[in-house]
Amino acid sequence: MSGVAARGPGPSDLTASATRRAALTQKERRELLDLLQLHFSGVTEEQFAADLEDKDWVLRVRAGARLVGFSTLKAYASEFEGRRVNVIFSGDTIIDPVAWRSPILSREWIHLVKRLQRERPDEEWYWLLISSGWRTYRFLPVFWSEFFPRYDAETPPEVRRLLQHLAAERFRDRFLPDEGIVRLERPQALRNHLAEVPDGRAAGPHVAFFLERNPGHGRGDELVCLTELTDDNLTRAGRRMIRGLPT
Repeated sequence: MSGVAARGPGPSDLTASATRRAALTQKERRELLDLLQLHFSGVTEEQFAADLEDKDWVLRVRAGARLVGFSTLKAYASEFEGRRVNVIFSGDTIIDPVAWRSPILSREWIHLVKRLQRERPDEEWYWLLISSGWRTYRFLPVFWSEFFPRYDAETPPEVRRLLQHLAAERFRDRFLPDEGIVRLERPQALRNHLAEVPDGRAAGPHVAFFLERNPGHGRGDELVCLTELTDDNLTRAGRRMIRGLPT
């Protein structure tokens, strides 16, 4: 979700909205699919429809009338070691390069999650993210202080157990616990213009770690990641995103 675009809309030209998945029209669903297929190979209409039906919300970013990005989201509860944990799971996500300069999708995603958390403010909340792209993985260190896996710390045993529990619960035998990877039956792979790592980027520790831990990312392998969704876990950039929100 990061990068530099030579031309395109500035931050003030972009708008974002959160919509319940059930409220989408057929035309809007087609628009999502078209954008996803533009940037991913291996996307079928049937697979996209099934994935979308599993989600609760869709965040969309527009430049005028043109759709330039979206992310789908599911909120659910799981039982782990005798307690309830609330999970935010991110599904299909894409942002067109023309909007890479803007944090609007990230900001609206955090705002939506904060709204959902207010329904159960005293319970644990986690973000379960699977990533086949280094830009998506980079979202974690930009906005969250602690997340796993990461290059500079071992995953604590309890966090590893929770990550493996949630991944196995959702993906069953498609989750490879020894590798921390989900290998989908019909993977979606980023097209070359998004999968390639620009010169100098691979030298960054987070990107280098992602490439090492997910060597099959080019064919659509997904690295499973987990972070706790608390205000204390936000970075300075993350705290800027929630400034002014109701508590």
